[in-house]
Amino acid sequence: MQHKRPHSICILGFLTVVEHPEQGLFGGYLLLNHTGRPLEFHCTAPLRPNRAQEILYGPSLGPFLYGEQIGATLVRHAKATPCAVLTDSEPALAMGEHLDVPVALVLPPDPADTFTADPEDARAHLLRLDTAHNAGPTVQPHRTGDGKLVLFDLGRHRLAVPCSCEAHRNAITDRLANLPESFDLVEPFGRIHEAISEARKGVR
Repeated sequence: MQHKRPHSICILGFLTVVEHPEQGLFGGYLLLNHTGRPLEFHCTAPLRPNRAQEILYGPSLGPFLYGEQIGATLVRHAKATPCAVLTDSEPALAMGEHLDVPVALVLPPDPADTFTADPEDARAHLLRLDTAHNAGPTVQPHRTGDGKLVLFDLGRHRLAVPCSCEAHRNAITDRLANLPESFDLVEPFGRIHEAISEARKGVR
């Protein structure tokens, strides 16, 4: 039986993938405690798919590289186990299929940056959770690129999970319920990008 993690020991994982035109894909994984202090950081060597992989994997190449080869590998090799893993890269959501922790996509503040309403498509939908209202969640059809995601609010943040992993939404809202309102779920990705930039300088 699993017990809810106490607020004081909540650990969050942040994972992103940076694509460099010459060197390839760099994955970075940062583990923070509930105050935003770093506990671990891991970075991959550059990964570049060959032409055969590009042909054979087709549209599944991105989720394979970002989610399985980079994301799942980094999370598994870390010493600490997070209560959730957050990413700013949609293809990396595929790592949720290979991990025992919930995974979610952190979205930009402005919905117009990424999403456009599509009332004709009921397969993808927006699920808004707002504790300030008791009327329950409202559902509106939305589409995000070619993916089908469930979008939801967590405090002031906008997150998404694949429709196939909707249970992750409930797990994340439960485990992050006591996260301080001041905790910025976007800011850690900037740290990872800077750390990868430094690490990339050592790659010849």
